[in-house]
Amino acid sequence: MRYLTKSRFTMAMECPTKLYYEGKPEYRNRQLEDSFLEALAEGGFQVGELARCYHPEGTKVDEEDIDAAIKRTEELMKKKNIIIFEGAFKSGSLLVRVDVLEKRENRLNLIEVKAKSYDALKDGDFLSKKGEVSSSWSDKIYDLAFQKMVLKRIYPQFYVDAWLMLPDKNSICPTKGLHQKFKIKTLENGGKTVVQQQELTEEELEEQILIRVKANKAVDTVLYSYFHFGDQEMPLENFAEHLAASMEKGEKLPPAIKMECKTCEFQATEDEEREGMKSGRKECWKEILDWKEQDFQDPLIFEIGSYRKAAKKLEQRIIKMKDLDPGEFEPVMEEDVELTTKQRQYLQLEKTLGGDSSPWINRFGLQREMESWTYPLHLIDFETAMPAIPMHKGMHPYEGIAFQFSHHVLHEDGRVEHRGEYLNDRPGEFPNFDFIRALKKELEEDDGTIFRYAAHENTYLNMIYQQIQRIKESPGNQGDQDPRQEWDALRDREELLLFIKSITKSTRSSPKQWEGNRNMVDLLELVKKYFYDPRMKGSNSIKKVLPAVLNQSEYLKEKYGKPLYGSDEGIPSLNFENMTWIRYSGDEVMDPYKLLPPMFQDLSGEEQEMLEEQMESGGTIADGGAAMVAYARMQFEDMPPEERREIRKALLKYCELDTLAMVMIIEYFQEMC
Repeated sequence: MRYLTKSRFTMAMECPTKLYYEGKPEYRNRQLEDSFLEALAEGGFQVGELARCYHPEGTKVDEEDIDAAIKRTEELMKKKNIIIFEGAFKSGSLLVRVDVLEKRENRLNLIEVKAKSYDALKDGDFLSKKGEVSSSWSDKIYDLAFQKMVLKRIYPQFYVDAWLMLPDKNSICPTKGLHQKFKIKTLENGGKTVVQQQELTEEELEEQILIRVKANKAVDTVLYSYFHFGDQEMPLENFAEHLAASMEKGEKLPPAIKMECKTCEFQATEDEEREGMKSGRKECWKEILDWKEQDFQDPLIFEIGSYRKAAKKLEQRIIKMKDLDPGEFEPVMEEDVELTTKQRQYLQLEKTLGGDSSPWINRFGLQREMESWTYPLHLIDFETAMPAIPMHKGMHPYEGIAFQFSHHVLHEDGRVEHRGEYLNDRPGEFPNFDFIRALKKELEEDDGTIFRYAAHENTYLNMIYQQIQRIKESPGNQGDQDPRQEWDALRDREELLLFIKSITKSTRSSPKQWEGNRNMVDLLELVKKYFYDPRMKGSNSIKKVLPAVLNQSEYLKEKYGKPLYGSDEGIPSLNFENMTWIRYSGDEVMDPYKLLPPMFQDLSGEEQEMLEEQMESGGTIADGGAAMVAYARMQFEDMPPEERREIRKALLKYCELDTLAMVMIIEYFQEMC
């Protein structure tokens, strides 16, 4: 029997039609199938296990068979007082497994454990000022409301309180090494599980970094709301019953076109369709719009970068770019102009519909920028992580870790070298201060202009600045040590602070404001102001810009079309030998990122790409998804030394390509100017 579970219910809240496609092998599902990587990326494994540690008297329902799990749960619920982990509760065709359930006589505390961070001042009771469920918490609240509804159906005589258990962003980790007490183990069947390596100390149990937040107001808002089902409106319980019935009968619920269609996981490529796979989104749109196959070849408004009117246009059944009014955008009347968002959108619309594959470039603006640069140019890229459970005493949940950087140098005579890199993958080691020391050593030899791509590097350097500021201890003055800290005294504290200030701009939230004399130039901002290429399809990600410039530049094709990268006579590289970056698929230059090996042995290149897309669309990580997951695996998973070495090699290659990509973009701009 296919039950309506809480995950299927939250899927249906986004789009009920997905229940028809879910679980059917003939429909391509682009959702990351490996839930282990997804949970690892979110910190869900460790957070869930830590939550159980806070309830040491709890009993876990280990049975995987649903009927056996339900029977075991029913037996445990006969006790007057008990705490149950992963209890299975069934009402008709509705089924939930509850993370933590506390039974205290006639009262139930329903506790859903999530890895999402919570800030009491910002998140409050999960409701907006209008009294509606906050959009950033809606999926969590729908999940919890569904569970509460099922429990109330089974135990109407009990009072049920609904709680979310979350990492408290304002809490402070009381000890060093807490996050290393939970390790990922591989089972004989290939699955993964979390094993607690050490018992929690009394201090770790008392100073909890997870917080229980009562969510009754938000949950009851959902329980007493009405939901659309076709032409009907009905309360949550009836809505869930209808969803379950349609799923059991194999009925497809009426589809609707909305913004969620853009990221629908049930999409197949043309090649996959030729191989027999079906596309759920295509079927929906054929049903609603009466589209034919040729309609799907037309560019969609989804592709327009930063287009905020897309949702309203969809309500009006305006889906194709060609149906938009060009008058709502801003034409580009002059060559020497810094592009606005509306002008970029106009260029995208004009070139896409006109079949114009030529780039738009403001040579005058770029030339002015270049005249301000000091050689040699330094290109840097960071890889970072935000672990849910802090890596060190005194840190907050989701406080950032900078574990890797790459550094390329572009000289005035055109010479390129991969000069330096840093990677700290040792389990349990806090890398940030050594990271800054290594970066300082790389950049302090000259006054050359430093480049980053996007605000990420500036944000993390500001964060590390604040971390260093927290260190109150100075050598020989142990009495001033902050009692929350166990970090070693920073003898070079002032030097590191001055270095960070010299290459950054302070964030708005910083108590003191500054802009360093070598403040990094954001290459992304130069792309947005002065360059547009139709191949980018509205995205400014470096992974979209790089293939675009490689296809436009004869200079780059010539320079990188030979096996000189990483050769003795060519371009020095720390991780590649005799690499040819320019390779073709038909007439198009291939995306260099597709030439790299998969980050993980047990993950195909396509699955790795899906991981990147999923994490980017989730708003947690932009572009560094696979690297962050690789770092987490090396921190928490026991793996053979050879696998660890392969992941390390892949990390170094990926980060090196990120800074080489920046070099290539600048070389293209120089060629065009």
